[in-house]
Amino acid sequence: MAEPDQSDFFGPAATDDAAGTSGAGGGGSHQPLAARMRPRELSEIVGQEHLTKEGSLLPRLINTDRFGSLLFYGPPGCGKTSFAEVIARETKSRFVRLNAVMSNVAELREILSLARKMPEARTLLFIDELHRFNKAQQDLLLPDVEEGNVRLIGATTHNPGFYVNPPLLSRSHLFRLEPLSTEAVASVLRRALEDTERGLGERGLTADDAVLADLAVLCDGDLRRALNALEVIALSLDGKTCIEASELESFARERRIRYDADEDEHYDTVSAFIKSCRGGDPDAAMYWLAKMLGGGEDPRFIARRLMILASEDIGLADPFALPLAVAAQQAVDFIGLPEAELTLAHATLHIACAPKSNSATMALAAAKQALKSAPVQPVPLPLRDKGGQASKRAGHGKGYEYSHKFPEGISGEDYLTTPLKLYEPSRHGLEMRIADRLTRWRELKAKIKGS
Repeated sequence: MAEPDQSDFFGPAATDDAAGTSGAGGGGSHQPLAARMRPRELSEIVGQEHLTKEGSLLPRLINTDRFGSLLFYGPPGCGKTSFAEVIARETKSRFVRLNAVMSNVAELREILSLARKMPEARTLLFIDELHRFNKAQQDLLLPDVEEGNVRLIGATTHNPGFYVNPPLLSRSHLFRLEPLSTEAVASVLRRALEDTERGLGERGLTADDAVLADLAVLCDGDLRRALNALEVIALSLDGKTCIEASELESFARERRIRYDADEDEHYDTVSAFIKSCRGGDPDAAMYWLAKMLGGGEDPRFIARRLMILASEDIGLADPFALPLAVAAQQAVDFIGLPEAELTLAHATLHIACAPKSNSATMALAAAKQALKSAPVQPVPLPLRDKGGQASKRAGHGKGYEYSHKFPEGISGEDYLTTPLKLYEPSRHGLEMRIADRLTRWRELKAKIKGS
């Protein structure tokens, strides 16, 4: 990266080809359409009204030019870089751009050193993909952020709580950006078609609203991707002036679902899948299953989650759920994709439609709490192992009542020194029979003890 100079200011003296300002000042025709159409002011940013509406925090910070470091967190193509460039322009700050993938410690030290020598410039350091910086690189930023030598704007597609050092996170305002709606993306595509200065207006292209909406859907809330796709379509028309649905077919065939394994999209989607199964919504469960499969999720991971669900959320209400989930896991290993998708769909529907009970989960939690909150109970003498002469002389096993000698296998024996009530059966599915059975056994036990 070339050393930034005074041309990096976003102010009256800023030039269109200033270092680090690509796409913010109108740009040249050599730039991609997405760069040329980048917003120049806050009002041009679409789809993030929760951040840009009048009176909200971010516009107030920009208007007063009193802010420290900012972190923008959201999916690709939602406006993180646009926010950084708009903020630099509206506050007339010296704007330095870094990409964490291509940067290194030496470059970062040089930029910070220069910022210290130019305090009047109020350097705004934009680091794209901040999550790619390791701990040492992030720690290097702390002194200059703390002293105000630079104002950091970090952009990340990853949850900052996991990828940004706590000291840096605590010194920053965090703003979450949402994926852009179909309407927001389509509105920018329309503007790009009509804009003669930065867009494709000189080509005289037209497109129905439905076509632009379909292109927006195919690009999954990623405005950069949508603009790039529109530009490719425009360049391929070869004299035609109307963009029709047929031009979108190649993009529809190549559409990729936004899904990053082991990242936010992975965790959010599997969370929705689990909660849909738990909540008894087979339609939603199948939707999230299809998204995971379409995004390339490991089918063994999905099978493991189904096995956990079978015990955690269904349990004895449907004792067939766990064997089915285990069978699904074995089938996934044996069959492999794509046929194993059917097995996962089979198990998902069974678990989503099964009666629910978390009694096993709650009983285990109650037992653990009982062990923590009171002294550990000794095993009653009648229940202890009587193997060996020493155990027999100590009275182990003496007085034990063999359950099968009694009606229904209930002897009246206590199996804890101090009886506890830990398991509370639900009244759902087959567990209702267990609840009735335990009630009868308690009555029978009390009757035996009373006699």
